[in-house]
Amino acid sequence: MDGMPLPSVLSRRAAAVAVAVVTTAGVAGCASFQDQEKTAADGTFSDVPTYVYQVPSTTPQNPADDGPVATGPCVDPNPAVIATCLDSTAGLRPADEQGVTTYVAERTTGKIILSKRYGPQRAIAKVDVDASGDGGLVDFELSPTWSEDQMIFALITTPSDNRIVRIASTGSVKPVLTGIPKGSTGNLGSIAFTGPNELTVATGDAGDPGAANDRSSLAGKIFTIDPNQSSPKPVIEASGLGSNVALCRDSSDGRLYVADSGAAGDRLSLVTQNSLKTLWTWPDRPGLTGCATGTDSITVSIASKKRLDVFGKPSANKPTVSEPSSEDMSKTFGAVGRLTSLGGAFQLATVNKTASNAKPVGTDDRVAIFMPKPPADDRT
Repeated sequence: MDGMPLPSVLSRRAAAVAVAVVTTAGVAGCASFQDQEKTAADGTFSDVPTYVYQVPSTTPQNPADDGPVATGPCVDPNPAVIATCLDSTAGLRPADEQGVTTYVAERTTGKIILSKRYGPQRAIAKVDVDASGDGGLVDFELSPTWSEDQMIFALITTPSDNRIVRIASTGSVKPVLTGIPKGSTGNLGSIAFTGPNELTVATGDAGDPGAANDRSSLAGKIFTIDPNQSSPKPVIEASGLGSNVALCRDSSDGRLYVADSGAAGDRLSLVTQNSLKTLWTWPDRPGLTGCATGTDSITVSIASKKRLDVFGKPSANKPTVSEPSSEDMSKTFGAVGRLTSLGGAFQLATVNKTASNAKPVGTDDRVAIFMPKPPADDRT
């Protein structure tokens, strides 16, 4: 099967789902770092019911509206594009079961945007961030009970540190975990709910490889916390991560993968108990920017090369990944940052406004749905 963006016809039923999502999301206001510090010791958070958010496993249908074709400077001609004219992006999440709407973080503005193709874009949350270097609004996760509480957890950079915060539906921002080391580079990390009361956090090395290997530092680590506690204690799962750390969780079996670029090389790893198992390395060290799992594959984005590398997933019979197939993004989306899974497909977010060798187009930065080629071992 050739790798190509999905074609363009969205059913009315899917559109109705998307509208419902837009209607129920509340607009959040801006909160300051001073407000965060004042609420740092306000006590425990409310209990979160035991429900784990699952990324939909079904492949999305075609991402476009049934109505008239929209026009304007922020309308992208590619029918797979579902968000346009964004500031430089970071984490993203599907906003409906088919993935034809998206929540996407603008790293430099601190906004989380809700968007669908031809639909209005809304900032559902905003938090003050320090966006110097590669910091800012790095990643976010919807609460496991999002439909009930509209809570968002985020990994952000402030003038003094990187931290996990909780953003309420009112817009108030409350620190969950502060003091994660900050640097001029190496701030990009990732978060993912891996249990109803377990948030897995992957942090960059803050430009200090030594700190990444120091178990007393939270730089360059994968650790878990209970985000509902007032002073959660991180449990370290792995050390030695580099920069631009991206987690990708396999919803089918719960396995957690991570892509990073650092002193140990550019690598794709499987997170095992208290360690990392390297599955693939890139000798040319191109700089990895995102990853996502598919039904039978793992896709890694490489913004500097305007490329996606697609691997066959490891299994009990074959504990290694297959030789990757490559997807050239240079003529469609350019530099791709973060990815998020949609079963066989995924959403991708471009970083053309900040990637060093990218050439932004008028509708950048964008989010699009993409169906990759099968891994090399699966081609017929």
